Amino acid sequence: MTTTVPRFEELAAPSHWRTVDFISDLHLQASEPATVDAFTHYLAHASADALFILGDLFEVWVGDDAMAEPGSFEARGCTALAAASRRIPVYFMHGNRDFLAGPGFAQHCGITLLADPTVLTFAGQRYLLSHGDLLCIDDVDYQRFRVQARSSAWQQQFLSQPLATRRAQARGIRQQSEARKQSGASYADVDHPAAIAWLKAAGAHTLIHGHTHKPATHTLAPGLQRVVLSDWDAAAYPPRLETLRLSAAGLERVKLAPTYQPS
Repeated sequence: MTTTVPRFEELAAPSHWRTVDFISDLHLQASEPATVDAFTHYLAHASADALFILGDLFEVWVGDDAMAEPGSFEARGCTALAAASRRIPVYFMHGNRDFLAGPGFAQHCGITLLADPTVLTFAGQRYLLSHGDLLCIDDVDYQRFRVQARSSAWQQQFLSQPLATRRAQARGIRQQSEARKQSGASYADVDHPAAIAWLKAAGAHTLIHGHTHKPATHTLAPGLQRVVLSDWDAAAYPPRLETLRLSAAGLERVKLAPTYQPS
């Protein structure tokens, strides 16, 4: 399967920004309280001048109306995001799990929705930001589903169902995904020629993305690289809790410590 080079949005960092943090693939869910606690602790103490969440913050997002359900996991997560956004700018890019997060979510949390892909200009350099799933072009079945699920008709039909029905469908999708992981099935990775084409079209030297859960830095061509964000799992051994921090000096991976204490 081939991919076309998309149109890039542009975002220029204000001159007073000194550091920017990037995270993705936290897959927050009520059944993993250690990771949720690590995220809320990070938000409360984040020292960067801005935070960019590049998709799959939530394991699943079934619609903005879930935030209004008393005591819901979505409501608790958004409370932490709203508190953080009152201190620093928070940007959110859709992933393949939370692509239904809409304007209501953004307004409630005080965050800015970010197009995928977006070019961030920081300290005179251009960085290309993406969730990364659109570049995994060898996953043909997923790419076909992505086109369908990002259409307004599909989303309107899904969101018109009762919240309980949507939650049940989401549980089924999670079970299928877990079964695939347990089976040892391989997942498509980012296509390097496509990534190079994106970078050249965007006039950027570094692609920053998540999605693949394979944190690493790959040299694509002379002067071109892609940097893969880590997923988060505070219960893993060793824990996977990491931000990617950008400053005028470049990119640095920052390890975070688990904070969860079971009651």
